[in-house]
Amino acid sequence: MARSTPPSRRHALTGSRIRERRLALGMKQGDLAERVGVSASYLNLIEHNKRRIGGKLLLDLARAMEVEPARLSDGMDASLSDMVHAAAGAGLPALGPPAELDRIEEFAGRFPGWIGIIAAQQKRIADLEAAVEGLRDRLAHDPVLAGAMHEMLSTVAAIRSTSDILVREPDLEAVWRGRFHRNLHEEAERLSDNATALLRHFERQGARTDLVSTPQERVEAAFDAAGHHFPAIEAGGVASVAEVIEAMEGLDAGAARLARDRLTRYAEDAARLPLGPFLAAAAAVDFNPEALIGMGGGDVALVLRRLASLPEGGAEGVPGFGLAICDAAGALIFRRRIPAFSVPRYGAGCALWPLYGALARPMVPDLAVLEQPDGARFRAWAVAAPVGATGFGAQPVMQAVMLLRAVPEDEALTQGPRPVGPGCEMCPREECAARRG
Repeated sequence: MARSTPPSRRHALTGSRIRERRLALGMKQGDLAERVGVSASYLNLIEHNKRRIGGKLLLDLARAMEVEPARLSDGMDASLSDMVHAAAGAGLPALGPPAELDRIEEFAGRFPGWIGIIAAQQKRIADLEAAVEGLRDRLAHDPVLAGAMHEMLSTVAAIRSTSDILVREPDLEAVWRGRFHRNLHEEAERLSDNATALLRHFERQGARTDLVSTPQERVEAAFDAAGHHFPAIEAGGVASVAEVIEAMEGLDAGAARLARDRLTRYAEDAARLPLGPFLAAAAAVDFNPEALIGMGGGDVALVLRRLASLPEGGAEGVPGFGLAICDAAGALIFRRRIPAFSVPRYGAGCALWPLYGALARPMVPDLAVLEQPDGARFRAWAVAAPVGATGFGAQPVMQAVMLLRAVPEDEALTQGPRPVGPGCEMCPREECAARRG
């Protein structure tokens, strides 16, 4: 099943995206052309994909239409693309011909609003499926439900036993018959009370709004909202963690505990590499982690995490970084997503990511250029290192960290990139040796 859109085809649709954005804003072609200093006829050729565009003109058009240049040149990012492809491969019965997966980028360029609706619906479906799975697990392991069912079954058994005596012994003395009738009445009331309490328990569970997300997802959403940068902690250190958590929205007790762990690590990293000196040093070497290892005292994971916590943009021109952290079992325990590089919400990522290879070589840094199925390339730095205090004879707890940064399309590579994917479930590379199914 073809999934990816070649880079040449993706960029060939830049004009279509410009036209759709202009029409969505209600701008006339001549007005837009005048704003960016070109003729209307030349803009018309661009919008019909008859002239290539890039550099300053693309930036001017993006600025005039208040949109990110990448949205015009590259189209939808990988996470949105994955959602649309997941909707196409969801296994639902088709009402017409099969979806034209090789034309998704064209569809996105012409109808970005519809693409957003499809992706949102697919995300909602995935959330509901996760909620159903969570409820199924809760029914199997809920201690309140288990206790209530045990109590109800015991009561039913008592009622059945008492009823059996009354039916089988018609000549019971009036005193004993009265006692059995009283017991039957009391057990029936007890059964009713238990059933009512169980109903209330389910009503409380049904009123919960956090069934479609895990504590990890809520913490990652809070970090995303803050741009993964926390000025209060940069200035106040660990003492400011509680204040930052208090300001975060949508955190229950479990998510708050996880946020405290993440932010404490953030504060410890900031104390070891203070923002001012580190940002200046990073800008001087174009934010290259290899040139900053010495500043981190040889702790490569520290440098990678710290780069991912810098405030994006600004006068220093901090680039967009992605970050993925996994534990020794390969489970992704933290993500900072980056456009065009999809990190799965559930399950593991691609087995060919350096993130996982680093686990086999603790403390040995790795560097690779990764190529996604759509042709987008990223430089990835990875390392695995123990976390937490360990003593002699103790088993170290390992975590692997991978930092991602987009590679400019025109950058010449000294060796071929490593073909990877977003994870086997969504990857179109059918012949990959690492494919899990």
